[in-house]
This record gives sequence, structure tokens and C-alpha cells, in this order.
Amino acid sequence: MSFGQGGPFGGPGGSTPDWDALADESATRSRRRRWLLIGGGALAALAVAAIVATAVITSGKDSKATALPAAPDLPKEPTAKPSFPDVSVPPPPDPRDYISDPAKDTAPLTPATLFPDENMIVGEHSYPRATASATTDCTAAAQGALGSLLAANGCTQVLRATYAKDGVAVTVGVAVFPTPAKAAKVRDQTKPNLAPLVGGGVPAAFCQGTRCRTTTNATGRYAYFTISGYTDGKAVTESETLAQQIGRDGASYAFTRITQRGKDQAAKAAEEQLKSQS
Repeated sequence: MSFGQGGPFGGPGGSTPDWDALADESATRSRRRRWLLIGGGALAALAVAAIVATAVITSGKDSKATALPAAPDLPKEPTAKPSFPDVSVPPPPDPRDYISDPAKDTAPLTPATLFPDENMIVGEHSYPRATASATTDCTAAAQGALGSLLAANGCTQVLRATYAKDGVAVTVGVAVFPTPAKAAKVRDQTKPNLAPLVGGGVPAAFCQGTRCRTTTNATGRYAYFTISGYTDGKAVTESETLAQQIGRDGASYAFTRITQRGKDQAAKAAEEQLKSQS
């Protein structure tokens, strides 16, 4: 661009300014500034994008989960159950078996083992023992037809004991047989009863030639009898109670002693079974 004398704006003697040239130059400068601004903005945008990308990558690295160590394996429950030896416990022996079977009923049988107590105690009643005895001659311990009945059914022994108190007495007798059926037969067919046993303060007048009370029963291979009355030989009447009471107590005591014999032998057998298994 060229100017005339006097400079671009003229002078006192200069020419008029070239307004078209000035306008073109101004436009060129404006375009240059605009491209600079656009270029700078693009570079700024690229820089921001790079920063954001770096931040994203860095953030991704920082947020990466750290693997936790694996939990230790816990001991497993044992699958096998504890084993115990298979011990078969036999049922307890039946005491009745021991008073029913001669092969099992082997404990000593004497007046001392069958009637061991000095006093016959039944409930609230107590009677001192006067005397006791045993015999293998069963007919000698019986009166009347009872003797032959005992012998016919295989009686092997009769044990007797007499208890007395307040003017009354009872003789308890236990007869031993081979089988329960024989004992039951004697019980069912008994007629005249046991012979009274005297001694130890009980006089011979006791139940001799006078009326007395009698009982008969059986359990297992044993039949048991009682004869009760007044020690002075007085006859027992229907209304009296002393001879009746001591007779009932004598029968209850005989049953208790026989069953206790079975219990004692059964308990001993059970103890021996336990020892054999230990």
C-alpha cells in the first residue's frame, strides 16, 4: 500500500486517504485474530480433554478393587459318628422263675433262711417268733388227710415257724413241691390242715383238740398254710378277731418270705450276668 505526500491522513497539502485499502487491512487483521482465537480454543479443548482422560485413567487405577486374601478353610465336621460296642443287655430275671423251677431254685432252704427274723412284722403288727423247724417227712407236719395229700404230690420238705402274742399264736408252714402244678393241686384239695408247732413258750394246748382258724394258698412250687388260735386251748369263735388277725398276718408273711426268696436269687443271677459281660 502506498500513500501520497503528507501521510496516510493527508496534510495541508496532501491527498484524500485510501479508505478501501484501510478497510481491507482492518478486515485481514480481524480474520487473523479470529483464527487465533479459534486455534487457541481448540488447543485449550484438546488440553482439557487430555486432562480429563488422564483423570479418568488415574481414577480407574485408584478405584481398582484390591483382592482380599481367601478365608482359611474351617475344619470340616466329622462325618463318621462315634461307634460304641454293641452290648445286648438281657432282660432282668423274673423272680417267679426261681420259685417255680427246681433247677433255678438252688439257694439254701432252711428255717433260718426262710424265717430269718426274730419278729414277724406285717404292717403295724409285730409278733415274736417262738420256735421253728423243718422236716422232710411231710406227713409228720400235717393233720388228717393233708399228710397223704402232701405225699401224693411229691412234697419234699415242710418248714414251720410259730409266732405268739397276747394269748394267741399262729404256726406258719411252707411245703415244697417239684412243680407249681403240684403245689396248686394241694392248695385246691386241702382238707384238714397243718399240725401246730409248739415250744418256746407256746404250750402243747395250742390248737390241740380244739377249734382253730386255718388258711391255705400257693405260689410257685410252694404251698403255704397257717393254723391260729389261743395258746391256752380255748376254742376260736366266729366273732373273735385276735386269732383271725394273727392267722391273716401269718399267711401274708409266708407269701412275702417265699417271694423274697425268688427276688434274692434273681438279683444274684442278674449280678453274675453283668460280671460275665464286663
